[in-house]
Amino acid sequence: MRVKYNRVSTLQQTGNRFTVDKDKYDLTLLDKVSGTVSFKERPKGMELLKLVDSGKVTELVVEEFSRLGRNTGDVIRTLEWLEEKEVNVFIRNLGLQSRPNGKKNPIWKMLSSVMSSLYEMELENIKERTMVGRQVYVLKGGKLGRPERSNETIQEFLQKELSQKIIKGLKKGLTTREIAKVNECSNKTVVKVSKLLDAA
Repeated sequence: MRVKYNRVSTLQQTGNRFTVDKDKYDLTLLDKVSGTVSFKERPKGMELLKLVDSGKVTELVVEEFSRLGRNTGDVIRTLEWLEEKEVNVFIRNLGLQSRPNGKKNPIWKMLSSVMSSLYEMELENIKERTMVGRQVYVLKGGKLGRPERSNETIQEFLQKELSQKIIKGLKKGLTTREIAKVNECSNKTVVKVSKLLDAA
């Protein structure tokens, strides 16, 4: 089975950019989750791991290393596990394969480590630029957070897409941290939804 795994960082992203890939796959999976979330904790990541465990997957295709994650250690552990299962991993933007023709690629381990480290460093740079941008915005008189005089009712807030996803996680018995990671929101938001749900 040849599987394509795609990941976008936010719930608002559609994954339309992956439509330029016209290759044929037996299955295409799309996770809408931050690259900082461990691969084994992602909804579609977990689905893929079950298929690999059952021996059904022979090749996994991703656009770039960052789709697997932005934590070097996690990406390397995932790749090593896939190697143990003899799954060929194909990175499209580099044309790089872990097991071309069923044999180990001698430079795969080195390149995957270097590229994963670069993507992790890129994430840290994005975080730093975002933080500096917010500080500059506030220094110039800008205000962060929700607009003042927001008249949204509790029911309206609980009906929002993100709130509904959080409620589903709460009903499943997931922890605040787990729900926040999967939905790419703060722990504070999860706690707020939980409190308003109890009060509603």
